[in-house]
Amino acid sequence: MSGDQVLAIDQLRSTLATLSDQQQREAAAATFFEEHALPVVEGHLCTFATRAAADSLYLRHRVKLWPDDLELEQIPGTDVWFLTIELEWGSRVEYQFEILRDGQRWRFNDPYNPRLARSPVGDCSVCCGPGYAVPDWATFRSETDPGQLVDLQVHSAAQGRHNRITVYLPARFETSMPYPLLVVHDGGDYLDYASMKLVLDNLIHDKKLAKIIVAFSYPGERLTEYPDDPDHGQWITRELVPLLEREFPLLAAPSGRCLMGTSFGAVAALSTAVRFADVYGSLLLQSGSFLHSDRAVWHGEGATVFDPVVRFIDRYRSAPVRAVDGRSSPAGRTRIWPMPTGQCCRSFAVPG
Repeated sequence: MSGDQVLAIDQLRSTLATLSDQQQREAAAATFFEEHALPVVEGHLCTFATRAAADSLYLRHRVKLWPDDLELEQIPGTDVWFLTIELEWGSRVEYQFEILRDGQRWRFNDPYNPRLARSPVGDCSVCCGPGYAVPDWATFRSETDPGQLVDLQVHSAAQGRHNRITVYLPARFETSMPYPLLVVHDGGDYLDYASMKLVLDNLIHDKKLAKIIVAFSYPGERLTEYPDDPDHGQWITRELVPLLEREFPLLAAPSGRCLMGTSFGAVAALSTAVRFADVYGSLLLQSGSFLHSDRAVWHGEGATVFDPVVRFIDRYRSAPVRAVDGRSSPAGRTRIWPMPTGQCCRSFAVPG
């Protein structure tokens, strides 16, 4: 965008300032939302805009470098609210609007933006910044050889129930060669919302990932069994992994075993690796809920569900141990950047 170019929202504001007739002002506002794809990305600047009857209106997001309270400005005499902010090249932002009216707050997706991101906790709107493109490894490609998914029902004596497991076998699977094993917590969510089978197929096809067997697990009472539950660790390590190593050609060594999870699933993966430190060679932890007893950190609504997490992380920070056998695998070093509890990084660094 050239330095003298006027933003679309500024053009609307200038137009509205010249109109005194309310019907004309309404028509001008309606035309803006009809003629522009929202949010409006112009060069490195992005304008979020919507129409609402509100006392205040906020942009809610999870961009670390942005302030938490990004308040939209109302164009006087209209129900149009807007916010212009700079986006980095190639960025992608998931967001919602939050209304404050008559002391009540609620959130909603952008009604003028059809792009949505699905997740286990609900959909939200998506803004694609300048230069953003969906990664090639995350798109369907007809030339990619697909792997296959096999569903199993496995009884757990530790948990007293049958558990569903979906096993991914890579394309051109061979029983004569040993494969590394990746155990994924919240496996159904990774398959449904992150297209993980498609990603595995593409990365293996492009030789960016070694052929691997993946066990996608499904929780029962997720908030109970994921935060440092001994029965869960027993199920994964002493029941599931040995069964898979009997049924499939696996490396059956720490260097060939990795645990993966996000949020509470990351806590489950870490606590399991800590309990069985000689079993796993790698961890892949995403957005872990690694909260500890820090009064400055707000744990959110219904915070009591985090109590067992806090107890586990407090213990781990006070006496950190090597969670995986990093000597067995080049991927064995645990690298974790938990937010907002960044102090945990020091705990992971202590044992190497």
